[in-house]
Amino acid sequence: MDLLINLDPDSELGLQHQIRQKIVEAILSGIIPAGQRIMSSRKLAKQLNVARNTVVLAYNQLVDEGYLESRERSGLYVNQQILNGRVSYAAEKSKAGNIQERWSSKIKIIGVGHQRHIWPGDWQNHPYPFIDGYFDASLYPVAQWQEASRLAFGGLQARQLHAESDADDAMLVEEIRTKILPRRGINAGHQEILITSGSHHALYLLANLLTDSTTVVSMEDPGDPALRSCLALTHCKIRPQPIDENGMIVDERLDKSQIVYVTPSHQKPTGVTMPLERRKLLLEKVSHRDQILIEDDSESERNYFGNPKPAIQSLDQDDRVIYISALPKAIAPGLGLGFIVASPTLIAEARRLRRLMVGNPPRSNQRTAAFFISLGHYDAFMVRIHKVFSQRWNALRDALNHYLPQSILTLPNQGGTAFWVKCPSGVSVEKLVQNAGKHGILIEPVGDYYSRPEEQDHCDEQACFRMGVTSIDQTAIRDGVEKLAQLIRELSGNQQKTLEQISQTPLSGEQIFNQLAGATLICKTVYGAPCTIELRADGKMLGRAGHADEEYDQGRWWIENDIWYRQWESWAYGEQAGYYITIENEQISWFNQNGRLVDTAIIKLAPNHNSKLV
Repeated sequence: MDLLINLDPDSELGLQHQIRQKIVEAILSGIIPAGQRIMSSRKLAKQLNVARNTVVLAYNQLVDEGYLESRERSGLYVNQQILNGRVSYAAEKSKAGNIQERWSSKIKIIGVGHQRHIWPGDWQNHPYPFIDGYFDASLYPVAQWQEASRLAFGGLQARQLHAESDADDAMLVEEIRTKILPRRGINAGHQEILITSGSHHALYLLANLLTDSTTVVSMEDPGDPALRSCLALTHCKIRPQPIDENGMIVDERLDKSQIVYVTPSHQKPTGVTMPLERRKLLLEKVSHRDQILIEDDSESERNYFGNPKPAIQSLDQDDRVIYISALPKAIAPGLGLGFIVASPTLIAEARRLRRLMVGNPPRSNQRTAAFFISLGHYDAFMVRIHKVFSQRWNALRDALNHYLPQSILTLPNQGGTAFWVKCPSGVSVEKLVQNAGKHGILIEPVGDYYSRPEEQDHCDEQACFRMGVTSIDQTAIRDGVEKLAQLIRELSGNQQKTLEQISQTPLSGEQIFNQLAGATLICKTVYGAPCTIELRADGKMLGRAGHADEEYDQGRWWIENDIWYRQWESWAYGEQAGYYITIENEQISWFNQNGRLVDTAIIKLAPNHNSKLV
């Protein structure tokens, strides 16, 4: 029987695997009936233009698996018994129009976990995926995970993995206790740790154990929609608590809550880090009010401008803090391993509830992760990924500062993997997200993170979107932001200020020199850090940015044909740029050579403005 098989040269599967896959599909679907003789390996190899040995190996594997059987001097046939036990259907589904209504009336929980924005399944095929929490293939430590997996399935290990028990893998618990938790300043015993199938699983367990219709839970607003969905199932009262540049605001609005949920390392979703003083203040608050604090540290703190802050759990001396974290999903595709650190009493109850829900997280994954940590791969991976994310984070920050200076990051952060960006006035976030997607640029609207997302659609102050760096290669970041900036300009229409729209005439070359020589410019970067630029009369520029002047650069400035030029050594990609200049009421404005406003700053004029043009 002839086989119509199409091989995909771009598939991740090899040719042999594709051939096996197509033949199995044809057998199970009945295209090749049981007992049918199949095409010879020589003929199929010629048809597919592959080596005959490739087809022979595929056929041999199918024989070993029972799909094919060899008959002496006759060839290969589809095994008559391969379809035994399969029940064919005889009845057709009813087409009654009320089926959907019937089921809708019987389902007691509808809409929980619904999100208005969902990433496309083929996000990897988009050239500019600014998605936080998804990972490009270059990050996965494939060889190291495979080594750990081989050890996990070897000999004695395999027998231990199949043991029936609700206990977690002792080796993984020990590795978490001695290798991971001390990095966050936490000291915990074996009975204080429970393995979960990721951080969302941990939130679900805690929501069901600790809340009911009488419980009041305070959580950040904007905050994690997964927690909001878990809490909705228990019908507890959710009290949204606002945040500022230091994370959750600690005030009297927290007083009536029994539970407070917080993401202090990098607030989800804004990315701001809670300083140590506020962590202590929050801990004092929950202790004084006899509350429980759930600290979600799923995104372990990545601070690119200073030392990480200790986890709140490490400061707790009264056993009030429940700590949640997870192994990075970038370790292995599909990895879902998290853990809870809490009182042994709570851990015991959570273990019983977990057994009713899903049993144990796969023991093979647990043991593989344990070997991955014990062999030193985890620490090496964390060092590498910290470096990669730091480079990408800085690349995105610099690109936003260069191409979208009129936008602002609503809350400055010191690290993490995402930025919270405010749209320029008059630009619809929904329209921007849709149009950006058509250009291969994936950015995230933020409505799902708010307790009342429908109100954010018409709230100009919250017209924001998120841009992440975990899924995009560093080399694509600048180009993606440049294209996004162009799209924003197109959507802005005539709302952006131009030279034609103002009454001022650009300064002449002599006026520019007299005003700027010796002056200091005071501004903020797009990411909220203060910035000062000294313009010396000899043409040198000195720039400092950051709250502690942690960023520094120098360059030169000059004037040609009434246009002011500047070039930094590293800032603004070290590229030369020229602008028309206007100054009014101590504000300097830069317009590009197309006449469009680029940026503004406060100018502190030099004492003497009568210097001669050089």
